[in-house]
Amino acid sequence: MKFTKITIIRSTKPQDYDINELLQWFGGSLGLFNMRDKDRSCFRIFIILLRDLKTDSPGLSSDDIAEKTGLSRGTVVHHLNKLMESGIVIVSRNRYVLKVESLADLVDVVREDVNNAFDSLKVIGKRLDGMLGLDGEK
Repeated sequence: MKFTKITIIRSTKPQDYDINELLQWFGGSLGLFNMRDKDRSCFRIFIILLRDLKTDSPGLSSDDIAEKTGLSRGTVVHHLNKLMESGIVIVSRNRYVLKVESLADLVDVVREDVNNAFDSLKVIGKRLDGMLGLDGEK
């Protein structure tokens, strides 16, 4: 079964418009980074992948990312798996790349995934209502 794990966290946008704070808030709001990530490993990987979008041929190996971030390959692979679960990183030709070309596109992709999830839940909810006699039918 293919799944996408989507976490949306509503928090107060930083008052200071420092790019790093906004990027941290943006990714944190999408549930990409959490409080347990003390050294901001996932954030650093996300930034490397984001910068890579501006290259002529986007896509990095886990070894490339580990070298650029100073993280172990195991740590990089762990966070890449989390980012793939969230549906924003894909593997193309054995290289990791963001699924989108911009952060605005990322929001659209996440919104579409959330809408699809809720549409599926509603269909099943209606079916369950019928099975449980909660649909008004007697």
